[in-house]
Amino acid sequence: MEIFELISYKDLLDILGASLFVYSVLYFLRITKGIQILKGLILLALIWALASLLDLRTVSTIFEKLWTVGLFSLVVIFQPEIRKALSKLGQATKLTSSKPLEERIVERIVRACAFMSERQIGALIVIERNQNLEPLLEGCVTIDAVVSVELLITIFDPLTPLHDGAVVIRGDRIAYASCVLPLSKSSEIPRKYGTRHRAGLGISEESDAIAVIVSEETGEISVAVGGKFHRNLDQELLKSLLLKELGINL
Repeated sequence: MEIFELISYKDLLDILGASLFVYSVLYFLRITKGIQILKGLILLALIWALASLLDLRTVSTIFEKLWTVGLFSLVVIFQPEIRKALSKLGQATKLTSSKPLEERIVERIVRACAFMSERQIGALIVIERNQNLEPLLEGCVTIDAVVSVELLITIFDPLTPLHDGAVVIRGDRIAYASCVLPLSKSSEIPRKYGTRHRAGLGISEESDAIAVIVSEETGEISVAVGGKFHRNLDQELLKSLLLKELGINL
């Protein structure tokens, strides 16, 4: 009982905070390649401890000098995972202020994709949901125009300067065009899919956005959401999937 009397609420909060931190680090390592690296670091730490215990000065000095370099190396190795984690942490507290999509906007997106699919015009349309995508976008051209079938088709026309990149839709407006997106490194993407599909899958892996891709080679319509592809969609299936993912009730 005396032990409990010596522990204050601050001590409990301190223990809880430390436990959550350790759990988060271990969880992060488990879902990345870091678990193998962690095992290697533990082995090196044991060797270092043994060298210090046996008073092997040269080996101990080498480990001491490599400590700083090792920390820098970890940052470089985990750079993609760190960026993804920080991005999601920021998005958790930063919500978009745009209005949610309505069925009429989905209809326009579907009609534009159907038109481009028939004519094998490549397209990549990213629909922003709760997470603000700006930290993940590069090289964008600001559009800020109401979503329309004609404008979407015009942007992706191969003869226009904005066709090579992604369009980002925020609410009922086309926010950006010609955006460069993070590419997925998944080995499960079929070889027939190129950069456009990797970009669509990549943005869906790093955010809650929905990416609609029209293949320039085949005209096939795909949707990437949550790091997964929905392939070979016709006009009705595309509309149904978008309405479902966007939570639009008919």
